[in-house]
Amino acid sequence: MSAIYLLHKPYRMLSQFTDRRGQGEAPRATLADILEVPGIYAAGRLDYDSEGLLLLTDDGALIQRISDPRHKQPKTYRVQVEGCPDESALAALRQGVALSDGMTRPAKVRRLTHSGLAERTPPLDPKRHPLTTWLELTISEGRNRQVRRMTAHVGHPTLRLVRVAIGPWRLDGLAPGEWRREILHAPRNTSRRPPHRKGRGEQR
Repeated sequence: MSAIYLLHKPYRMLSQFTDRRGQGEAPRATLADILEVPGIYAAGRLDYDSEGLLLLTDDGALIQRISDPRHKQPKTYRVQVEGCPDESALAALRQGVALSDGMTRPAKVRRLTHSGLAERTPPLDPKRHPLTTWLELTISEGRNRQVRRMTAHVGHPTLRLVRVAIGPWRLDGLAPGEWRREILHAPRNTSRRPPHRKGRGEQR
C-alpha cells in the first residue's frame, strides 16, 4: 500500500519544502509551512504563482507514474483569462497551438459561467482587469508553464490558474492550505510509510 497526500497549494507558495534563495532575499512560503510529514516529495510541480492540486508521496515508483509525461496523466485546470475568447480561440486550443517547443496536443476546453472557486488572496484588481473569462482546460502534457503559454498564444493571457484534477485525484473539498491523505491498495517498492499526521482539511 502507498500513502498519497492531496494538497491545495496556495497562491505564491513554492512546490517544495525549502526555499533556495540566497541570503538577504525575502523568504518565500514553502510546503513546510502547511505540511509536516517527513520523507514525502511532490509528484510534479505547480508554479509559485499558480494554485491548486499537488500530489505528494514517499513512493518513488508512484511519483514516476504520476509525473512522467509518457503516462499521459490528464491534468485539469480552471483558468481565468484576460478578455473573452471567441470560438476560434477555443477551437485553436482544442486542436493544438504552436509554441516555441512545438505543437501542443489537442486539449479539452470549455467556457465556465462560474469557477466554483473561492476568491484568491490577494484578489485580482477589477480596475486593471475589467473583463475576464473562466475556462476549464484538460491537457495530457507537462511542459513548463504550458497552459499560460497556450492562452497567451490565442491572445488571452492567464491571470489566475488553479489545477483541480490530476488523473483520478481531484481538489474537491480542499481549501487553500488544506490537505488529505489517501491510501492506494497497490504493490509498492518499499515498506517505509510516513507517519499519519492530521491536516486541517483531512477527510477519510
